[in-house]
Amino acid sequence: MVEKSRKGEDFGTSSLGLFDTLAAIGIVTDAHREVFAKGTRDRADVTVYRDRQSEVIFIDGFYGGDAVYEDGAYRKSNEDQFGKRDLEVINDTARRLASYRPYVTGRKIVEFGCGDGAFLQAIRSEVDSCCGIELQEDYVWALNEKGLPCHKSLSAIPDGSMDSALSFHVLEHLPDPLSILFELKRVLKPGGILVAEVPHARDLLINELKNKAFTDFTLWSQHLVLHTRESLRRLLSAAGFENTIVEGVQRYSLSNHMTWLSKGKPGGHKSVLSAIDTPDLRQAYEATLNRIDATDTLVAIARVPA
Repeated sequence: MVEKSRKGEDFGTSSLGLFDTLAAIGIVTDAHREVFAKGTRDRADVTVYRDRQSEVIFIDGFYGGDAVYEDGAYRKSNEDQFGKRDLEVINDTARRLASYRPYVTGRKIVEFGCGDGAFLQAIRSEVDSCCGIELQEDYVWALNEKGLPCHKSLSAIPDGSMDSALSFHVLEHLPDPLSILFELKRVLKPGGILVAEVPHARDLLINELKNKAFTDFTLWSQHLVLHTRESLRRLLSAAGFENTIVEGVQRYSLSNHMTWLSKGKPGGHKSVLSAIDTPDLRQAYEATLNRIDATDTLVAIARVPA
C-alpha cells in the first residue's frame, strides 16, 4: 500500500513527524490539540488526537512499519473480524470507473497503493498504459504475472511520464504524506492530474451523530489522519498541486448507517435492509450528506502546474 520514501530511507522515517508536517502547513496546532481517543480498535497504546479548530483527527508518533503492508496479514485479520470486502470492492470500482473516466481514458496512468489491482484491471483496456505501485508482495507478483506492471516504489517511474495518478484511501496511511505527494507530482507531466480519495474526519457517524461503535471501528492504528476538505486542499497545495477541487463521496449507504445506529456494527448494506438502497435514494442521501459536509469520503482532483 505504501512505499519507501523518495530519499531512500524506510518510509516510516521522516525529517518531520506527522504532527509537525500538518502543523507546518497550518492544519493543526499544539494550542488546539486534544485527545480524541485513548487507543484504537487494534492498539490500546496508540493515542488519537483531534485539532479543535480544523477538526482533523490524527495519530502522532506511531507508524507500524512497511513490513505490515508488505506482508498483508492485516487484510486477512480484518476479513476475519468484519467479513470479506468483495461487494465493497465491486461497488468502489464501478463508482470510480464512472467518476474518473475523463481523467484516465486514453492516458498513461499510475495507481499508488493499487492493492490487488481491481481498478487497474477494470480500466486497462481504455487507457494508453497503466501501472501500479504496491507494497504487498503477493499482489505485486500476481499483477505482474497477469501482465499488468506493478512496482514497489514510485522510484521505478520516470519523471514526467504519466498523465494521471490515482490513489484511493492510501494517503491516510502515510506517516510522511508530503514526500509521497512530491513523488506523485514528479512522475506526472506538466498539467497532469492527481485523483486522491481519503476518509473524512467530518463523517456523519463520527462528527454529528457521535456513534461510538462506528468511531471505535474507524480509529485504526493504520489510519494516521482523517482529513477535512480544507486540510486536504492545504496538503496538496503544499506539495505544489493547483486548481484543487475537493468533493464529498458517500461510499456506504443509508442501510449501513441504520445498522450502525441500531446494532452498533457494519453490514447493513449486505442485509435484507439493503433493499431500501435504490439508486435514487443513494444519490439523494449522498447529496444530502454533501450539503452538510458529512460524507464518509473526500475526493480531491488536482493538477500539476503546466
